[in-house]
Amino acid sequence: MAGSLPPPAQEIASGYAFTGPALDLGALLWDGECLADAPIRIPLPMLNRHGLVAGATGTGKTKTLQLIAEQLSANGVPVFLADIKGDVSGISARGVPGDRVAERAAQVGQEWTGQGFPTEFYGLGGIGPGIPVRATVTSFGPVLLSKVLQLNPTQEQSLGLIFHYADAKGLELVDLKDLRAVVAFLVSDPGKAELKNIGGLSSATAGVILRSITAFEQQGAGPFFGEPEFDTAELLRTAPDGRGLVSVLELAAVQDKPQLFSTFLMWLLADLFHDLPEVGDVEKPKLVFFLDEAHLLFSGASKAFLESITQTVRLIRSKGVGVFFVTQTPKDVPSDVLAQLGNRVQHALRAFTPEDAKALKATVRTFPNSPYDLEEVLTGLGTGEAVITVLSETGAPTPVAATRLRAPVSLMGPVDAVALESAVRASPLYGRYAEAVDRESAYERLTAPAAAPGGAASGEPPAEQAEKAKEEEKGEGEEKAKGQGKSAADESLVSQVVGSGVFRSLARSVGTQLGREISRSLFGTARRRR
Repeated sequence: MAGSLPPPAQEIASGYAFTGPALDLGALLWDGECLADAPIRIPLPMLNRHGLVAGATGTGKTKTLQLIAEQLSANGVPVFLADIKGDVSGISARGVPGDRVAERAAQVGQEWTGQGFPTEFYGLGGIGPGIPVRATVTSFGPVLLSKVLQLNPTQEQSLGLIFHYADAKGLELVDLKDLRAVVAFLVSDPGKAELKNIGGLSSATAGVILRSITAFEQQGAGPFFGEPEFDTAELLRTAPDGRGLVSVLELAAVQDKPQLFSTFLMWLLADLFHDLPEVGDVEKPKLVFFLDEAHLLFSGASKAFLESITQTVRLIRSKGVGVFFVTQTPKDVPSDVLAQLGNRVQHALRAFTPEDAKALKATVRTFPNSPYDLEEVLTGLGTGEAVITVLSETGAPTPVAATRLRAPVSLMGPVDAVALESAVRASPLYGRYAEAVDRESAYERLTAPAAAPGGAASGEPPAEQAEKAKEEEKGEGEEKAKGQGKSAADESLVSQVVGSGVFRSLARSVGTQLGREISRSLFGTARRRR
């Protein structure tokens, strides 16, 4: 038992002797031995304090995610996993016993029994297997979209102005053709005057944005934007037996679009941030979210984007959501974000080059003081071993512990493609999200009036012409009269919207200016109407 351990090992083990519910990660490694009597654990309430899973390729990061996700599900906590390589789907199936599994279980004191977990499979835009996950351009917002389009800060500000105009005029940006139509209108002769009082949009900048959108579509990104938009509340569900639902986003088919899928993952998180109430400290998280290939989020990111990520990570903890970044080295994550990650699972690092050696030293400096020679330990860890420190039940860091991790009890590999497709089609969500819908939005409203006699000659933007036509058809003359007594120069933007048909369209659409301006998230994304 723990009393028979060497004194340094006993001191480390005592730091993981929690009294409340906890996840079992593995057993302590000390002086070359795996000590099954010294379990390394993480308190369940601390999983919303965020974390980092790092390590070189092939060191076992994916299996660590699977191990943590299984136990979260078993404790009734929903989990979101991004499946970049297509090998996480096995969490839905019972694990296969074998000699290696039995050996690992014996080493760490694990009673291993194969088990599958309740799983939903999703795919971005319906590309590849999974229930299609789509977002509207409006919901995605200008900051995230600028990251995907690789715009510079000036172009990002101009895109924000375009979104602002579309919000104010009730032009719903559902898909990329809607955005392209609004940009084209704002640099046309009738459209230039629309932005004159708030800075305008240069033809050169509009050209860059339009070319970026076109290139983005040519890369196959079009299907990711549209309706029906995915409701991120689906990720918070539990199974009928009380276990947390594991949501697996299958990304293998879009591996060649890393900027898109990494930013799309951030959209999911930002949308959750919108809708969840403040709950403070909780007995267990509402959701634990794993962002794989996290370095892609930060590569080439603007200052505004990095600030938004930092604030989202800092604040979403109080809404009961834990975020784990998965990457190769801690230096892939900005220091302001890294400072928010209380739980660390560091797999082996390699030091084959001077750059590797520098990264190794930097990683060692991010850990608390420990009796280990961490440079030696981190380069000597085997597959399925890691150096761990987490937050204790009191919120203090636990001692650094070299750990041999438990074996996942679900299938360590992908499920059969036929079984996966069958599971997708059997889901109650399939009928809700499978078929794309292309309803009237900015593109239709901006192009239809131009074809009508006198459409552009009236001097009014097509968006307002279309809105007025709708008001007349619906007999809304009384509401229009209320707005006629006010001077346009004296009205605030909100007052203009409240006195127009745009405001009344709020109830029948994703929402316009008032509904969105007051609910912008840190990324500029817009709350959908539930």
